[in-house]
Amino acid sequence: MIRSDSGNDNKTATPHHDLSDDELKQIVAEADTGGRKPTGLAAHFLLVAAITWSLFQLWIASPAPFSLGIFILNDTESRAIHLAFAVFLAFAAYPALKSSPRAYVPLLDWGLALAGAFCAGYLYLFYAELSTRPGLPTTMDLVVAVAGLVLLLEAARRALGLPMVILAVVFLIYIFFGQYMPEAIAHRGASLNKGMSHLWLTTEGVFGVALGVSAGFIFLFVLFGALLETAGAGNYFIKSAIALLGHLRGGPAKAAVVASASTGLISGSSIANVVTTGTFTIPLIKRVGYRPDKAAAVEVASSVNGQLMPPVMGAAAFLMVEYVGIPYTQVLKHAILPAVISYIALFYIVHLEAMKADLQGIPRRNPAPWQQTLISTTMTISGLIILAAIVYFGFGWIKDLAGEASFIIVAILMFVAYVGLIAYSARFPELHMEDPKEVMEYLPEVGPTLKSGLHFLLPVAALIWNLMVEQLSPALSAFWATMFLIFILVTQRPLFAFFRKTGHLGAATLHGLQDLTTGLATGARNMIAIGIATATAGIIVGTVTLTGIGLVMTELVEIISGGNLMIMLVMVAVICLILGMGLPTTANYIVVSTLMAPVVVELGAQTGLLVPLIAVHLFVFYFGLMADVTPPVGLASYAAAGIANSDPIRTGLTAFGYSARTAILPFMFIFNTQLLMIGITSFWQLALTVASAIVASMTFAAATQGWFFTRNRWHEALLLMLVTFSLFRPGFWMDMVYPPYEELEGGQLMQLAEQAPNNANLRIWIEGVTIEGREISKGVLLPLGPAADAEGQPLNARARLAFSGLTVMAFGEDLQIMGVNFGSQAARLGIEQGFVVQAVELPVERPAKEWVFVPTVLLLGLIVWLQRRRAAREKAGTPAVRAA
Repeated sequence: MIRSDSGNDNKTATPHHDLSDDELKQIVAEADTGGRKPTGLAAHFLLVAAITWSLFQLWIASPAPFSLGIFILNDTESRAIHLAFAVFLAFAAYPALKSSPRAYVPLLDWGLALAGAFCAGYLYLFYAELSTRPGLPTTMDLVVAVAGLVLLLEAARRALGLPMVILAVVFLIYIFFGQYMPEAIAHRGASLNKGMSHLWLTTEGVFGVALGVSAGFIFLFVLFGALLETAGAGNYFIKSAIALLGHLRGGPAKAAVVASASTGLISGSSIANVVTTGTFTIPLIKRVGYRPDKAAAVEVASSVNGQLMPPVMGAAAFLMVEYVGIPYTQVLKHAILPAVISYIALFYIVHLEAMKADLQGIPRRNPAPWQQTLISTTMTISGLIILAAIVYFGFGWIKDLAGEASFIIVAILMFVAYVGLIAYSARFPELHMEDPKEVMEYLPEVGPTLKSGLHFLLPVAALIWNLMVEQLSPALSAFWATMFLIFILVTQRPLFAFFRKTGHLGAATLHGLQDLTTGLATGARNMIAIGIATATAGIIVGTVTLTGIGLVMTELVEIISGGNLMIMLVMVAVICLILGMGLPTTANYIVVSTLMAPVVVELGAQTGLLVPLIAVHLFVFYFGLMADVTPPVGLASYAAAGIANSDPIRTGLTAFGYSARTAILPFMFIFNTQLLMIGITSFWQLALTVASAIVASMTFAAATQGWFFTRNRWHEALLLMLVTFSLFRPGFWMDMVYPPYEELEGGQLMQLAEQAPNNANLRIWIEGVTIEGREISKGVLLPLGPAADAEGQPLNARARLAFSGLTVMAFGEDLQIMGVNFGSQAARLGIEQGFVVQAVELPVERPAKEWVFVPTVLLLGLIVWLQRRRAAREKAGTPAVRAA
């Protein structure tokens, strides 16, 4: 359930009163699936339309069209049908106004839905004719394009709110009235023919890459999450987190963090995450002593953080595959550590708040001694590690031995495991969510709770297996995992009935089929806003490609920042925050990556900040996402405030304070890409990177929350910030003592490329004149790919440069770039034909930057010693060293 929570100011919860379950469901519906619930024939029609959309997406993702030779669509045709479904359902499911009817669909909306679907499907219906007249639209083409654009904006207003529409309209005005703009951003302006052709009749605008990712990848993962939620996995994760962590200090708040991280794997929706987990956790958090706004803020911060958590990342992960040009598995690898660090820091913030207020948890009914708890926890963790090892190495062995047949073998093993886990789980009571308004005197039992839903982990395991071991495409991986999940959804109730000997197998089977239809329909309705968002964001992307506004943004930021790297990064962060206000995650990322990522790449390259593209895209994504919690447009804050009976603005501000630990991460991984698992060459380096990052996030939380082991003094807070900085970016101090690089002549690039290690990056400095006539001198981080071919034969320099899309030739002592492949990594880095390679920078031999950790840890130890000594005195009642 990928988020589509908009910034609609007319869809806010009323402050200072508890929201009923129906009101909460209405908030989620209006933000994620449409607030309209018609009855009768209209309800059945919408249900059929939503299920048909889901089945269509499963069809085009499956191997069936090519195997059977039936209904084979190219990318443009599938995008057109995808958007036609989204627009149709948007007008049918989302009311036009707050006062519009919810119980039926007005005749006008049916007309708009049909017209919008026709305009969106125009590229499919008349694909052959349009392909014969590119750039030469007929009157009919223009009428459809203009009508389609207007209807798309109206659908976006309903599903996403005004901020997205206003932004799109501003860019449309810029396209057609560029000649009247201020001189700094003026351009010639586009005619109606040119503008409409570009935006609606080609794949450069609305039907561009973003909509293609929505149709090809995102829908399947949204459907996967919706089916998993329908199956009961969400309840299982929430109850498990409460059972495991509820007894700790501030336990329900810690459980909320873990539950939101878990449900974030299957639900990319901030607002749905808040309501799903928050309805249960926020009353418990308040009950153990947290202030209402803090209870709500914990849930908001942890729910929004779910957008950073792989494998979904609010659908941004799939867009990054296209925009950055790296495999999906690499995106997950780079994104996982910052997301985990952010959650650990939030968990620690919750702990510090509990320490400050001396809060306790909820008792267990049968408390176990700490030794037994430690042994049980150790055995559980060990069991999970052993299980993971068996899956990875054991199943990997099957892959090596059985080859193509491994897929069938693993499928059989998964089926056996599924039936076995159902038989085992059937021994325990069925999991139900209690009424959150009832007082929970004791925690649920850990063992029965965890064991009651182990089969929910199997579809996730299947997804990971397909991605990591079978190395299928994300779409095909999600398709097979979804098909397995559909099988589980239909069969789990009959199997439970069989093993529990309750009878009623027919009723249980019927219930399973009803769950399936509900899941298919929910997945489609969750996708309405995502499809509309990616299409509307295509207007911004099309404007950039048509007018060159991206270059203007780069020049403006360069002028204002004066070439200062840190000022430039802070400016970009602030602009991303502004651009992200009121936008759903998907549209948010498309906008900030289109407008601001090239700014960081270009200006950073001119000042020596050479980082992989994924680091830049994660930087702008994080700051665009930070806008989600900021009042007055953070809908998640309003929903949480309604549950907690607190002020929405105060809740939003508190949540923004809790999210500060997320805001520092982009600055850290831009300068220390090891936090993105880049450049790590050994297990010990990996362990040290992970451990230092976790400690750094915790010291930052302690510094900003004003409490470590006791209340911080001002100098201790400063020292904790120094420790944080040194652990996150040890290279800063080492660079002061030892220069990090030595500069060699550009003519040595060929020799260095041939000698470079596997998947290395070379820092090269280039200069030349761009196609627009600008003189450029900048550095780039050039990826070289593997050092050997599939048969193990070493690759020569030209082959390794060709991996990034470059062809070079020596002219005297210079090395000139003779060709750049379209869409290659080199093209994404802004390298053009005719540029000259001026220099190559190589890392120098010097002590490892991790040696900086030694004095840093000693300083941290000193702070710990001082605080523990003062805390002991305060506990004993000695007032001499108490902080103000």
